Amino acid sequence: MPFRNREHASVNAAFRSRRRRLEALLAAVACAASTLSAPAMATDLRPVVPVVKRSVVGIGTFERTRSPSTVFNGTGFVVGDGLDVITNAHVVPATSTDGKIVQLGIVLPDGEGVRFRPAELVARDDEHDLAHLRLSGTPLPALELGDSDAVQEGQELALTGFPLAMALGLHAATHRATLAAITPIVRPSLGARNLDPRQIAALQRAPFNIFQLDGTAYPGNSGSPVYDPATGKVLGVINAVFVKGLKETAISAPSGITYAIPANYVRDLLRKK
Repeated sequence: MPFRNREHASVNAAFRSRRRRLEALLAAVACAASTLSAPAMATDLRPVVPVVKRSVVGIGTFERTRSPSTVFNGTGFVVGDGLDVITNAHVVPATSTDGKIVQLGIVLPDGEGVRFRPAELVARDDEHDLAHLRLSGTPLPALELGDSDAVQEGQELALTGFPLAMALGLHAATHRATLAAITPIVRPSLGARNLDPRQIAALQRAPFNIFQLDGTAYPGNSGSPVYDPATGKVLGVINAVFVKGLKETAISAPSGITYAIPANYVRDLLRKK
């Protein structure tokens, strides 16, 4: 083959090689762009919601001479052997009023009404706003605790509880949420004058991180389990909602910013029994 022909063939081969590499690169970019632009498919909650709802209970008190005799304070959920119940410390009410003994316990749906089941306070963790109650009698279905240290920002979550239960009745409701941020427990204030006594007390304690959720919760959701929608494993416990303006606006104009205590603090509390 003449020299000029060999040179021409070599140039053509190099050109074809570069073209193949360029086409492969463009295909990879197109694939990546398609993946990024395509909306993520939300996990189907239908299989997990009935399982979780069996383990979600109301927290309240019972007094025979009171009207109504059963009062709802918040949400809780069953773990362990089916007799352990977790809720927020701020949900657990005083067990005596005006010298009258009030029975602490859980509240369960019972047709159109409610059924009360007594419980005892086993341990309380005010720092992390958690409480451990213990039932007697027949165990209830329990939820499994997950590893909250493995949770990542942007992760899909769900929560189930009793929003506005005294008004809407004891009907468990499920909401989707996204882990928007892992953030310190105390929100920064504009100045010292804006710090309330609760924030000052929190500043004096060792800081720890909580989950900030992009999801709406309401009064009554305190103590609700936050879980992986794929497995049902509990990763956190709802404990606060960011309120814009007055407390009443938590219902009329919810902020959509909710906070949850990581579930590993629940595991620590259960070891104290």
